[in-house]
Amino acid sequence: MLEIFQLLKYLLVTALSGEMMNQDHVDRVLEQWRSQRPDLDCLPMGLVGRLARMNNLIGAQVSALHARAGLEPVEFDILATLRRSGEEVTPTLLYQTLMLSSGAMSVRLDKLLARGLIYRQPHEHDRRSCKVGLTDAGLALIDSAMTAHVENEQRLLAPLDVAQRQQLTALLRLWLLANE
Repeated sequence: MLEIFQLLKYLLVTALSGEMMNQDHVDRVLEQWRSQRPDLDCLPMGLVGRLARMNNLIGAQVSALHARAGLEPVEFDILATLRRSGEEVTPTLLYQTLMLSSGAMSVRLDKLLARGLIYRQPHEHDRRSCKVGLTDAGLALIDSAMTAHVENEQRLLAPLDVAQRQQLTALLRLWLLANE
């Protein structure tokens, strides 16, 4: 009974002080772990847990945005890769860049070709290969989708000011350089 009273008192004091209002889901999970296993250093769990939750939240919103443009995420990536390349590229370069198998890339390219968003043309130096480029319709679609994509990313990052975004970028780059 005393434990319940202490817990209620803690919750009331925490809620009144505003601390509870600033806790996210991960804070609540970590608090439970600290209570049950005070011997564990849960800092890594907090970081990784938040990154995983961010990935899920961002992924769902980005996928929904791509769907509104009539694109699957990998189709968006293919068109965006073609757009930023600024020139025709080989399917091999595309599947290596996007980490897809050659078979998966062929299926995706066939779909985009059928929709009139890309074209294929024979490679000038290698008869066994071709190059892929954007049609006018593909260019218009990816430009529109990319504008919406960047606006969505701006909205998602709105809670962070420019300096915080730069700091987070630097930290994530450091981690990726050590782990990729």
